[in-house]
Amino acid sequence: MSFRRAVAALPVLLALALSACGGGGGDEVGEVEVRSEAAGRPEADAARVAGSTLSPAAELGKLIFHDASLSASGQMSCATCHAPELGHASPFATPVAMGGARLDRPGMRTPPTLRYLRFSGAFDDAGGARPFGGFFWDGRASTLQEQARGPLLNPNEMANRNVADVVAKLAAAPYAPRFREVFGDDVLNHPRVAFRRMTLALQRYQMEDPEFAPFTSKFDEVNAGRASFTAQEANGLALFNRPDKGNCAQCHSSTKPANAPGALFTDFGYDNLGVPRNPEIAANADPAFFDRGLCGDTRTDLADRTDLCGSFKVPTLRNVALRKHFFHNGVFETLEQVIRFYARRDTHPEQFYPLNANGDPVLYNDLPRALRGNVTSQAPFGRTAAQGPALTRGEIADVAAFLRTLTDGYTP
Repeated sequence: MSFRRAVAALPVLLALALSACGGGGGDEVGEVEVRSEAAGRPEADAARVAGSTLSPAAELGKLIFHDASLSASGQMSCATCHAPELGHASPFATPVAMGGARLDRPGMRTPPTLRYLRFSGAFDDAGGARPFGGFFWDGRASTLQEQARGPLLNPNEMANRNVADVVAKLAAAPYAPRFREVFGDDVLNHPRVAFRRMTLALQRYQMEDPEFAPFTSKFDEVNAGRASFTAQEANGLALFNRPDKGNCAQCHSSTKPANAPGALFTDFGYDNLGVPRNPEIAANADPAFFDRGLCGDTRTDLADRTDLCGSFKVPTLRNVALRKHFFHNGVFETLEQVIRFYARRDTHPEQFYPLNANGDPVLYNDLPRALRGNVTSQAPFGRTAAQGPALTRGEIADVAAFLRTLTDGYTP
């Protein structure tokens, strides 16, 4: 399926997913009926959701998302790594989160933002061309429901030993009676079924709640005619779009797709940017270790696609100014550093990569030598020192100013 066809199909897929509680099978709600929210819920709870537009399953998903008791440590929830106030991105000062039963086990990648993911479809290798879609940095999950199960069982994250452990914690939660009301009186006696309902609820929450796709940035207000860019922001947008300058829109489109009410600033594709190795990631202490992205190690089905090694999913740039770390390995900490890397990676590589014994930069040092040819040279990369960077210092500042207009919650 082509990217255009996949995008066109997404509204239908979303509608199907959002109606899954009415019936069906597999990992959706089929064996257990989803009951009406009025079915015996305590009065206080009913009053709390009286003005909500969320389905009963999504309401449960919201409670589950913020419940740290569902982790082995009792201190880590989904929101711990995906903070709503930061656009559902990582709040950690370090590039990776610390998880596990004692919160002493480092992750391998920066927790990605969950905002606007409802518009991403399942992974598609585009017939061997540039792949797109999927969830996680390597696209290994095909749905938000499948993605939701990962952190609950990951030993470096919420660290539950198995599905039964998760469901036992769920059964002890104060909202367990409501879970039974929605998914069936007997559901918690069947851990595998209950776990599927639990992850479905998390999916429904992310697909239904407007906070995961609010489209409330200054950029949106400008498009609606209710605000205006400053001269710097307007120039930043022009540089962002120009193929001979930032060329950012090549992967972070600034135009509205068919399946969303506004620009998503991602094509949900995958790129190998050759970002520098981050020594702050514990796994990188082993010089033989490399995070290969699409071709392994957390994803194994594409191990023979060596052309995809080092490729990671293109994230949305909405709320990018709120992020504390950038790229899958969190190697950069400011927008200006990121844009500077794009502009100067190939013209001034010594500014980003370590030097060898001869004083030469070790290019693309977060990939094995045999795979460094996979790194993209698409503009603004691929320029020589004689040509100079595609963006000046002032232009980098202008692009950063524009990117700050993509933060949700703007009021004119």
